[in-house]
Amino acid sequence: MKHLLIALALATLGLTTAPAMAQSTAPMPNDALYQALGAKPGLQALMEVFVAGLKADPRIGVQFKDTKSSYLQEQLVDQFCVVSGGPCKYEGADMKAAHKGMDINKAQFNALVEVLQVAMDARNIPFATQNQLLARLAPMHRDVITAH
Repeated sequence: MKHLLIALALATLGLTTAPAMAQSTAPMPNDALYQALGAKPGLQALMEVFVAGLKADPRIGVQFKDTKSSYLQEQLVDQFCVVSGGPCKYEGADMKAAHKGMDINKAQFNALVEVLQVAMDARNIPFATQNQLLARLAPMHRDVITAH
């Protein structure tokens, strides 16, 4: 529940940067979050758990029923790689175009965030790393939520 509240707060506020790092004066490498997530192998493992969770979730699974899991995983790995500062290139549709006409509401978006948090917990991703990733993903809510 604690994770969900933090994610919801981040999404609601539309934060666009990661939270400040703990008391370090040395600049973080641009790919520090990517590395903390386990680089590409870590993201692949996370997306495998995440996509399975999305498809199984009764609140939002129907939205993913016609999407091939391997394709969705590949797209998400590339997108999360870019968002986390990794070297990948995301060549999929932007979030506004990808979700146009889907009538996604806040509850569905929040369910997706919750499934992501469960997946990150299952992969033993530290809480601080989860928050950094969620902070970078939060601005996407403006393009994904289309129903009010």
